[in-house]
Amino acid sequence: MSLNCNEIDEILSELDLAGAFVQDVVQPSFDSIALYTYKPGAPKTVFVCLAAGACRLHEVRRKIPKYEKPLRFMELLRSHIKGARITACAQVAKERIVRLTLRKDAPVQVMPAAQEQFAQRRGARAETDDENGASEYVLYIRLWSNAANIFLCGTDDIILDSFYRRPAKHEMTGNPFVLPEPKPGDKQRDVRDFADIQADFAERHPDAEPLSFNQKVDAFYSQTAAAHSLESLLAQAEKWHAEHKSRQESALERLKAKRSAFLDAGQLKHQGDLILAFGHQLDGTAHVLECEDYESGKTVSITIDPKKNAQENAAAYYERYKKATHGLEDLEHDIARAEKSLAALETQYAAMRAEKNPLKLEQLLRKTQKPKQQEKKAHPGLDYLVDGWYIMVGRDANENDELLRHHVRGQDMWLHTRDYSGGYVFIKARAGKTVPLEILLYAGNLAVYYSKARKNGNADLYYTQVKHLRRAKNGPKGLVLPTHEKNLFVKLDPEKLRALEDMQQDRNAATGA
Repeated sequence: MSLNCNEIDEILSELDLAGAFVQDVVQPSFDSIALYTYKPGAPKTVFVCLAAGACRLHEVRRKIPKYEKPLRFMELLRSHIKGARITACAQVAKERIVRLTLRKDAPVQVMPAAQEQFAQRRGARAETDDENGASEYVLYIRLWSNAANIFLCGTDDIILDSFYRRPAKHEMTGNPFVLPEPKPGDKQRDVRDFADIQADFAERHPDAEPLSFNQKVDAFYSQTAAAHSLESLLAQAEKWHAEHKSRQESALERLKAKRSAFLDAGQLKHQGDLILAFGHQLDGTAHVLECEDYESGKTVSITIDPKKNAQENAAAYYERYKKATHGLEDLEHDIARAEKSLAALETQYAAMRAEKNPLKLEQLLRKTQKPKQQEKKAHPGLDYLVDGWYIMVGRDANENDELLRHHVRGQDMWLHTRDYSGGYVFIKARAGKTVPLEILLYAGNLAVYYSKARKNGNADLYYTQVKHLRRAKNGPKGLVLPTHEKNLFVKLDPEKLRALEDMQQDRNAATGA
């Protein structure tokens, strides 16, 4: 239940915001905002919630959590009214619309005469500025269920911007803010006394002063609206956890099943031996070789390629055996990573269930629900952080060119395979530091892995600073000619590549990515 008009008047009389300064603006979610105000000896945090069925404005005495990234309306208010004085605050004609008028004095600056004249001319053109350079604004807070909104206007009530932009209702920048027509008759609304809130508080704190109306309202919505919000958010968290757990457990089961197959790799070698032993039976038409297993004494059937001879068919089984034995180590690493990821999921879900603040819980959920496609990357390609050294990898000509043009500087190190096409690898320079050999080897492994030399398992690399690269005239996109280059021979090291994967996973887990 939202606040009624008389309850809003009661709250505003206790807040007594006239004469207070707006110290900061914080927007913790997409339906609420908080103004940090200050009067000598009376700092107050005014919380405004626009949620349907819980529209309210009141003082809170707890820290409001910040959203993980700046939000549009919060940044707008900060740029316009942070540091402004609230000259008046009242409800408009019992319409559950709170009107705050604000005045922000012009900053005192010492400027050269020419700059000062330019600033004066520019200030004279500002619609909200008066003759003294001060800016005046009106903030309307409409606390209507299902139609709540906040509007920042000039003194002429032209909307500069709104919390929710609603073009169909003309609640957009440049449109006038129109107050509703006053309805005849006196609005008699009971002001709730929240007796149960006061009684509970008095029982727990018998020597304390009675709660103010603002405190009662805050406690009521914290216990009711927040409780309902928590229930809804926890249900979302449970659904998110179930979906991700099911997906990760299925992936883990597939890896374990593959491991079981790899553990039987010795059978592949034995089948290759049998093909060589009974190769004289191949007639060039059969797809199956039936022979007696000299170990078990049983007749076995082995699938073969009739177009290949015995040596070629045996070689195919030996190659599968070799891949299985070499892949088993990587597979064990993948299983360990999957189990670690599943444990991290359980830890994350436990943190959600333990969170009692719905605003923080909503932020935790929003971090998990952003699609990967919408995540804005700082640069193309891949990046790794190894012992404080930042490594960037371009995987094709477009990524190579973009990194080279916009994301590296002259002191950064460049690596690329000789005689093979492939990605560029860059190591960002650190002031006063020389790139260690171990970091060069990590970067070199990435350069070989993301090149045509990957199948060979090794390659010679160029490495030099970016300032020694020259673009090839009329050459393909991203092609450069190095000077002052040195050679580095790198043999692919699976341990280093796995370590890079682990570092990346730990980094993503730490940042919530």
